Amino acid sequence: MNKQWSLYIDTSDIHTARVVLRMRDMEYSAEESSRLHTSQTVLLMIDRLLKIHAIHLSDIVAVYVHQGPGSYTGLRVGAAVANMLSRLLQIPVNGQRSLAFPVYT
Repeated sequence: MNKQWSLYIDTSDIHTARVVLRMRDMEYSAEESSRLHTSQTVLLMIDRLLKIHAIHLSDIVAVYVHQGPGSYTGLRVGAAVANMLSRLLQIPVNGQRSLAFPVYT
């Protein structure tokens, strides 16, 4: 079975990051608040979430990034991570205003 996960990244708060992996009716999420900037935590959160649920990076077919409102620096971090993953995996990246993002089946 070909797993097709969507990844949602929300770094709109400079000190809180949220990532969600979703496929059909399954959803895994992580949220972390820290004195560190989201730029220092978001990639580690994505890696940890993938490892915990035995999901391969290549199983991600789309990346969604929260486009605001929020911290300018935080939003830039989310966009940079989403763009990097998009180029690495050769998949689309989409801006979203909420967690209501499409799910690939």
